[in-house]
Amino acid sequence: MIRVLVCEDQALVRAGYVTIFDAQPDMEVVGEAADGRAAVEAALRLNPDVIVMDIRMPVLDGIEATRRLAGPGTAYPAKILVVTTFNVDEYVYEALRAGASGFLLKDAHPAELINGVRTIAAGESLLAPAVTRTLIGHYAERLRPAPPAPNRVVDVLTPRELEVLQQIAAGLSNAEIAAKLFITPETVKTYVSRILTKLDLRDRVQAVVLAYRTGLVLGPG
Repeated sequence: MIRVLVCEDQALVRAGYVTIFDAQPDMEVVGEAADGRAAVEAALRLNPDVIVMDIRMPVLDGIEATRRLAGPGTAYPAKILVVTTFNVDEYVYEALRAGASGFLLKDAHPAELINGVRTIAAGESLLAPAVTRTLIGHYAERLRPAPPAPNRVVDVLTPRELEVLQQIAAGLSNAEIAAKLFITPETVKTYVSRILTKLDLRDRVQAVVLAYRTGLVLGPG
């Protein structure tokens, strides 16, 4: 079972998330929080597999809560899925730096939300295509630490790995990359793992940032 902690200040939205997750055969909502401080306390107490985190919450916002649970120096970073109303938002950018594992927009279909939780629980990262193509494209140059130079990335990765990295940066899921490149999802997963290892990256989010910062993928505007 995937143990989920739901952190959302709007009671109606929070109840909707709980209903969606509890209806899944492989998920269990182990706790709820209506503000960031309560979210941190619940996460430390319950040790959930995935935390679904709103950004704008009272007492302590979702960014600071994410930083305390998954930020630099955290011994055991939590897996956090940020669900936000905004697809281009300084708050989302800060949450990325704080260590969030993925992002979805609140208007996402329930199936996307369910898939997002499963993806992050499996140790992968998730970026909604809208967030990838706008937020990352605009803010990538401001993220730290600086990635290796483009020529080093090209030298380190095979042509196929470079191709997969470009598709990741375009916001495609493993299944979508597999379909586009005519390979299996399992093969894509292997390529992603190799890319992260070779470039010393923590997760898929950092891979996207690196692709934009090195010019392998051009951001909007």
